[in-house]
Amino acid sequence: MKKSIYIVLSIFGILTNLNAQSASNSEVFNTLKANDSLLFERSFNHCETQYLEQLIAEDFEFYHDISGVLNSKDKFIQIMKDGICNPNSSTKSRRELIEGSLEVFILKNNGQIYGALQNGVHKFFETTNGNTIPGSIAKFSHLWIIEDGKWFLKRVISFDHNM
Repeated sequence: MKKSIYIVLSIFGILTNLNAQSASNSEVFNTLKANDSLLFERSFNHCETQYLEQLIAEDFEFYHDISGVLNSKDKFIQIMKDGICNPNSSTKSRRELIEGSLEVFILKNNGQIYGALQNGVHKFFETTNGNTIPGSIAKFSHLWIIEDGKWFLKRVISFDHNM
């Protein structure tokens, strides 16, 4: 009897986990996909860094498998402004999300959504004097948290960078 109960509970746990990923047409998925576009298309590709101010949590942390840890929202934004968004730089970077790679896993507390984990794969390009070359391809995990009804990017893990 105990064995049957364990089997039923195990199957229930597996089925529950299978449903944890948000469908690609869900409101949460679409909201976070739009936020991804604001972060990368607007802020990274077009250097409209004001979107970073709006989307990044005050206690932001960024973990990168090559350049290490950064745990300051203000420092991250300043690095963007001084680095890839520096108007005096002859090199510009561009990021593209790999189509179909985006996944969203909803996080709940007592049935209420409090956040989501967003995973995906993206590739980068560098353009210098009109010459564009491919950069790295990498995976990412973004932890988004809802505060006062608004989504904020709290943690970033950028890993598996390959040229």
